[in-house]
Amino acid sequence: MNWAGFAAAEPGLAGTVEARFGAYPHHVLATLRKDGSPRTAGLEVRFLTGELWLGMMPDSLKALDLRRDPRFALQANPGDGTGMGGGDVRIAGRAVEVEDPRTKAGYVREVEPPEPFHLFRTELTEVVRTRVEDDKYLVVEIWQPGRPLRTVRRA
Repeated sequence: MNWAGFAAAEPGLAGTVEARFGAYPHHVLATLRKDGSPRTAGLEVRFLTGELWLGMMPDSLKALDLRRDPRFALQANPGDGTGMGGGDVRIAGRAVEVEDPRTKAGYVREVEPPEPFHLFRTELTEVVRTRVEDDKYLVVEIWQPGRPLRTVRRA
């Protein structure tokens, strides 16, 4: 499911997730290396035209990882200190490289990235928000395609 599908299914959570990613420009992307071990790297993300986009420098290791194995996890920048305004937000899914010149040109018009670049659109498999409620409960909201939003509260 793409970002637009998720946002239609869970507009409140989608708005919170976009706000968390919009609060800071740089986030952490996890990909899988050739040997299956994790690789983390900084990344800017964009929410445009109903998609969550990942843009990368040419032949960056994270882009090469995604070409080989499209699975990823994306962690929103927690920001300064320990406040975690809006909670901790993570997205998991698969990245699909976009080669279509018209689609890439539209992205260039909006974002003005340095060229050349790799562009990936995402297919979401999970969105998770973790937060503290009333200084008492740890609240975890978990969304997966085709399932209702699940909320777990722990004291």
